Amino acid sequence: MSSVFTKIINGEIPAYKIAENENFIAFLDAMPLVKGHTLVIPKKEVDLIFDLESEEYKNLWSFAQEIAKKVKNAIPCVRVGVAVVGLEVPHAHIHLIPLNTVEDMNFKNERLKLSPEEYSEIQQLIINS
Repeated sequence: MSSVFTKIINGEIPAYKIAENENFIAFLDAMPLVKGHTLVIPKKEVDLIFDLESEEYKNLWSFAQEIAKKVKNAIPCVRVGVAVVGLEVPHAHIHLIPLNTVEDMNFKNERLKLSPEEYSEIQQLIINS
């Protein structure tokens, strides 16, 4: 069964894409902790991040680094935090979360409810940074 992320990759579910290449894709989290919360995933459907082949694993982190720099340039924050939780969706993914305090990364926090216009604005800020 395809994960929700595979459906995004295949274009079956819309997403606010930030960047994409042959192997990876980055898009805004549909239930963000803060504005700019971005997910970076391999296009290959793998449940556990540590089950990726070594080279693919390294390349995923290199891609995430590029995206994190764009997020940092676009979203006012002290730094971009990184989390790999893997419990919400059975598809390896990296959370990039703009942080001003450590509490910004608390997954127990209420998620933001952004309008399509807000998502589009954030998307463009990151893409153009």
